[in-house]
Amino acid sequence: MAFPKVTVLDDFAQAAAHDFDAVLLVGDFNQPVPADFSAHVKRAQRLDQRIGQSAQLVPSEVPGGRLICAPTGALDSDYADVRQVAEAAGVAAKIAEQAGARKPLLMVFGIPATALFAQAEAVAYWGACQALYQPLEAREAHGEAVLEPISSIGLVASVDGHWLMAVEAGKRLARDLCGTEPERMSAIQFARYLQQAFAQSPVQLTVIDDSEQLQREYPLLMAVARCSLQVERHRPCVVRLEYKAPAAQKTLLFAGKGITYDTGGADLKINGHMAGMSRDKGGAAGVAGFMQTVALLRPEQLNVVAELGLVRNSIGAEAFVADEIITGHSGVRVRIGNTDAEGRLLLADLLSHLRVAAADYVNPQLYSVATLTGHAALAKGPYTALIPNGPARANNCLEPLWEAGEVYADPSEISWSRREDYQFVRPRSRADDVLSSNNGPSATTKRGHQFPMAFLTIAAGLDQHGSNSQQPLPYIHVDIAGSGVEGGDWQHGKPTATPVASFAGCYLAP
Repeated sequence: MAFPKVTVLDDFAQAAAHDFDAVLLVGDFNQPVPADFSAHVKRAQRLDQRIGQSAQLVPSEVPGGRLICAPTGALDSDYADVRQVAEAAGVAAKIAEQAGARKPLLMVFGIPATALFAQAEAVAYWGACQALYQPLEAREAHGEAVLEPISSIGLVASVDGHWLMAVEAGKRLARDLCGTEPERMSAIQFARYLQQAFAQSPVQLTVIDDSEQLQREYPLLMAVARCSLQVERHRPCVVRLEYKAPAAQKTLLFAGKGITYDTGGADLKINGHMAGMSRDKGGAAGVAGFMQTVALLRPEQLNVVAELGLVRNSIGAEAFVADEIITGHSGVRVRIGNTDAEGRLLLADLLSHLRVAAADYVNPQLYSVATLTGHAALAKGPYTALIPNGPARANNCLEPLWEAGEVYADPSEISWSRREDYQFVRPRSRADDVLSSNNGPSATTKRGHQFPMAFLTIAAGLDQHGSNSQQPLPYIHVDIAGSGVEGGDWQHGKPTATPVASFAGCYLAP
């Protein structure tokens, strides 16, 4: 799996020893330009007032004869953030590629000396890689070398190159898994892709695809999958990934939503809303991407365990329907409110398994990651929604993850779980224990991204591990419905690989 490898330099003087063929100068051009380029920029600005105002290629006496000036805009406002660096680097990288460069050198300048911008150079490299990424199907059809001709990027910075590439490898894996069309990346194809990715790694991978075993152990997941069973290539599976650290002091346990295609089921998506639903596996993709970074960095004190539920929510005579009552792995009886609220069902079974497994690991913390609700995209825009339980707040699990997102250009916003959310999913009779959802879209439902976390807490049995229990378990629900693709365009937008950078920055940063 190719992507631009990084060569880290201490300063520009070292560039002479390499065959770079362009310089990408990224920064706030209202600040002093580095001395090595100041004369070039001033001369160009006398001819073209756009220099420093928009990204431009300037013929100059630099490696390759190409100086690409990519402004970030002002970085000192109250609302400026490091994403401006990533975006500018991405624009510069595309100009370099289109101009024929194959080994550009990236330099960042004019960055505020604040904690928010402490990882600006790393973010610039990842921003360039994001812009240069091409979809898996396109690479398979035309060849990686043709579509992604930039093979390496130089970076003037004080950073760990191995760390940068380990995170980018995880992000690339996540993009491939999330963005690929539903036949190429069906449940079993998703699993095979992971088998190849982790074949020579310290991560142990297990695929559960036996229908009888899945029915016994993941009954809510199998309700969603029921209609897909009649088409062999669409059948479901669960992928379990486990990394055991030699001296573990903490364990992260992830449940990843991997809906390979979401028709809505019996509550069918209409009016064009089905397009893009092959990306409803973005949560599982992001978790798998983080596991790839873990596999490459091999942390000594952090266990990481993940269960990915890979299912197609199909429509047909065998589809599950609203009003069914299904007993989940936890023993909780779930009344189905809407079959288009399918992701929380498989997450509940995954979380229930992880809840049981948590007893065998040191200092466990649970996470569910999913493109779960339109409400999260509406309420948070392009930001990931983090919703913690009481033990997660008490154990300070939330703030470090949020702060990492700010620093590593993978930002999130915090929502809180409230009593109204639990009231919303309460059972209306003794026949069931919890209601999975209402029968309307989450985007038009009050607290539409918060109440699903309450459902997950109950349906997975995590309500028995709250702050008032003998065995409290920290749990954070991570809704990436608004942040999973660029521009919120689920059909055509490029996957962002969230939340790989946030978790890597929080738990794996050097």
